[in-house]
Parts: sequence; C-alpha cells; structure tokens
Amino acid sequence: MPSSPQQLRIRARFEALIGLAAPALDLVLIAGERVSRVVAPDDDYVPVRPASDRVELGRAPRPPGPGPGRGA
Repeated sequence: MPSSPQQLRIRARFEALIGLAAPALDLVLIAGERVSRVVAPDDDYVPVRPASDRVELGRAPRPPGPGPGRGA
C-alpha cells in the first residue's frame, strides 16, 4: 500500500531530524569509548560474535544429588 502525502512528510521530517542528530550521537559514542578506556584501561576487549559463529545451546546437565523426583 503506497504511503499518503502526510506519511511522506512525517517520514521526511524524521529522516531530517536523524540526519541532524547523527553527528552529535557520533560524538557521544566517541566520548564514551574514550572514557571507558580511561576508566578501565586493562579491561580485555571481547568483540561481538558474528552471526556465522552462532552457538546452539543444549540442555544444561542436572546436578547430582537429591532433588524433585529423584528420591531423597
């Protein structure tokens, strides 16, 4: 379904607002990165895993010992 003229105007306004805010948000990210390096310089960097390295999680093993349904 095509967008109405009003929807197109609102979309253009939001895109313009995002375009104006982008440089300020970039500065916030840069400042946060610098602050985090000053606060915790020896902290190991752990990169985000790419989607191709997805790990499938299985069921966790049950701990040994008495528990519900195992007879105490």
